[in-house]
Amino acid sequence: MAKIRLKGSETVIRCLEEFGVDTVFAYPGGQAIDLHQALSRSKKIRVILPRHEQGGAFAANGYARASGKVGVATATSGPGAVNLVSGIADAYMDSVPMVFITGQVSSRMIGKNVFQETDIIGVTRPIVKHSLLVLAVEELPDIMRRAFEIAASGRPGPVLVDVPKNIQQSFCEFDPAELKITPWQPVPPRKSDMEQFRRMLAGSERPCLCLGGGIIAAGASAAAVAFAEQYRLPVVTTLMGIGSIPDSHELSLRWLGMHGTVAANRAANESDLFIAMGARFDDRVTGRADLFAAKAKIVHVDIDDTEINKNKHADLGILADVGKVLEELNRDPIRKERSSWLAEIAEWKKEFPFTFERRPGRLQAQHVIKTLSRMTGGKAVIVPGVGQHQMWSAQFYDYSFPRQLLTSGGLGAMGFGLPAAMGAKAALPGKLVINIDGDGSFQMNIQELGTLVVEGLDVKMMIMDNLHLGMVAQWEDMFYDHHRGNTLLGRARGGSPEGLPGKEENTPFPDFVTIASGYGIPGRHVWKEEELEEAIGEMLSTPGPFLLDLHTPYECGVLPIIPPGKDYRSIVTEYEE
Repeated sequence: MAKIRLKGSETVIRCLEEFGVDTVFAYPGGQAIDLHQALSRSKKIRVILPRHEQGGAFAANGYARASGKVGVATATSGPGAVNLVSGIADAYMDSVPMVFITGQVSSRMIGKNVFQETDIIGVTRPIVKHSLLVLAVEELPDIMRRAFEIAASGRPGPVLVDVPKNIQQSFCEFDPAELKITPWQPVPPRKSDMEQFRRMLAGSERPCLCLGGGIIAAGASAAAVAFAEQYRLPVVTTLMGIGSIPDSHELSLRWLGMHGTVAANRAANESDLFIAMGARFDDRVTGRADLFAAKAKIVHVDIDDTEINKNKHADLGILADVGKVLEELNRDPIRKERSSWLAEIAEWKKEFPFTFERRPGRLQAQHVIKTLSRMTGGKAVIVPGVGQHQMWSAQFYDYSFPRQLLTSGGLGAMGFGLPAAMGAKAALPGKLVINIDGDGSFQMNIQELGTLVVEGLDVKMMIMDNLHLGMVAQWEDMFYDHHRGNTLLGRARGGSPEGLPGKEENTPFPDFVTIASGYGIPGRHVWKEEELEEAIGEMLSTPGPFLLDLHTPYECGVLPIIPPGKDYRSIVTEYEE
């Protein structure tokens, strides 16, 4: 194909088309007008206009998490670019492949503090995998190619491309034949590492396998389950690894860490061999790292060499693609009887499931999520915000496949849920996508209700409406003598929040159903437990987006909890009022 002469802005969009990008979350502005002019002429790319750049960043993030493809978001310079930062940081913390494209003031004006100029390269340097400032239009095709290669290769992550306005308006010679992305080749393990790994497995009596988000990113979930089955290994996951093994599997202990199961935490910490695959030993998993799995030999398999020995010393660190490691291990499995260890763990599972105290007359969030799981057959893609409802969503919904729980793990960004669900639905139009949110988290990007309607995105929304910043309030109750420090979202009556939620005569604040109706979205309030199944049924059967405002009274309910700075032996399973 002969070279063609294109503007820089047109070159960016042609590159996206050549790379197979079908959806871009883009918000226009002064330094991005040319990009949007080119986008508007694309016949291959769907442009979704969010109502806020942060919403667009989280939506592209949800799209990438749901599909496994590179998510793309764009914004103008200055405030537009800065509004992307939370989404960039979230992608960095959770290893989500994304390319962010920002408009920038003309290159000759950079550094002069002109209108809407921000050094977005400098601002985001600590939270990107790589960043690229385009200073010559001829470099654009190669820069775009590198951005997509870097975002998706190895440990995935965000890449930022900053394009000055004069570069967008300049012309260059474009040849699609020069845009070939070099497929990333999974790194195989060293033979000596695999031999040592096998010896450690053969000598272990009480092993524990931990699956992190890297297993899902590598597409290695089925291989990981086969590995566990052949070697008879109990399996725990991190929050990001949920779905890599079905919750119902006999070897699954669910997830471990601060709010994980007692069985998962015990198995990890009382093992003699702890195998971490695609996990990074973050503090919410380990608590005090020096006390975590203190008597176990540690095997750490990861594609990122900076993670090995960073938080926890590994007796064997394997720098390789987890899929390749599992392929080797599954080829010639070591059979070993571990019935006594598995029987002990089975008793822990039986004695300490995820549970909660039923309180008659109250609409409890945990019960809401269990009911939702039953009524959807555990088949929905769940996208929570951040807070108590996020932990309950991980605890009380039954997960069975990878990329089923899409959650802001490392960053823990409130406001993630609604826009990320929007992006997930754009990626998976045939799937049931449900945003489970809290009233605090939902209000941070509530404006994306408008995007759902305009773009025809059928997202179901369930707000656990307890008039509190629930997780922070829980910590206040447990560690700050119940003293409230600006965690009440409702209108205090007579200086007291008593009786606000859970009573039919109370006026909702805010009235999310009325707000949704202003966007043309149907919804309903749910005050009583006996209304719940009918309300969920209406939500599931109603075409298009639907909002349930569930008035769940505040209670300190995310249990178990390992208090910060403690180890698994300090786990709290009952809350003392």
